[in-house]
Amino acid sequence: MIKKFAFFIAGLLALPSITWAAPCSRINLTKCLDSACAINLSSNPAARCQYCGTPDAGTPASGLKSISAGASSKNTISAKELKSAPNDPGERYVWATKKCLDIVQNCTAEDVSDAYDPLIEKSCTAAGISSDMARLAKKATTNKKTAATCGDEISVCLTADTRCKANYSACPDDETFNKFFATCSSQATGCTNFIATVRDELNQTRKSAVSATSQNIEKIVAAHQAARKNQISTIQNNCKSNTNFNDCVKTVCKNNTNNNCATSQEKTIANSLCEFHKTACTKVK
Repeated sequence: MIKKFAFFIAGLLALPSITWAAPCSRINLTKCLDSACAINLSSNPAARCQYCGTPDAGTPASGLKSISAGASSKNTISAKELKSAPNDPGERYVWATKKCLDIVQNCTAEDVSDAYDPLIEKSCTAAGISSDMARLAKKATTNKKTAATCGDEISVCLTADTRCKANYSACPDDETFNKFFATCSSQATGCTNFIATVRDELNQTRKSAVSATSQNIEKIVAAHQAARKNQISTIQNNCKSNTNFNDCVKTVCKNNTNNNCATSQEKTIANSLCEFHKTACTKVK
């Protein structure tokens, strides 16, 4: 499964006020991340994977509102800020992490990884699940049944959410499949002559669906792991060269001192404000 990575947000320019007396609320942290990564989650279980996981999960539907729309804005990223969120899932994950660590106090990048990576993995599993249901809508239009109409009728019954489900995920083994098939075939009147043929066809469809889903999930998870490795590699390189620390010092000197760090006191203040970059680098593994 996905390894947990600790990382910091490149380009952060001001050290947030941190009160260590209170622990990180991972419930609020998840709520905040969901406001950017779980849009329309109720109708799209793959949302977290599509928005903040991997491009391999597909493109989420456009024109949707934030999950927090119409609800309290506490501990969520505002709709206005979401307009500037990156479209690339990896970049959006980092962007959302930066925003939420500012919004939810006393949390760290490690809290983000521990609390949210498992949710993204589950969402990526959902993203690998797909099935073409159009064929299953076909019904018999006459009283005379054929192998095709019997197949459709039994298939609609078999792939109901209370039985094998559309992707056959609830029937991974022969025993479960046989139990539900027996129920559905007994309800399909006039199909006695076609039961054996229909069973073989649907069983083969089931095996193919289960195999394809497994392979697709492995591909999505592998892509997610690769993206995280690339992100951590970039961070490690920046740590070696002190790029983010030096950029932070320059920005603080320019924007927050009177003499652009011309004095040793101003340099000391700027270095202190940006020291969190070096601290974060010690956490990167």
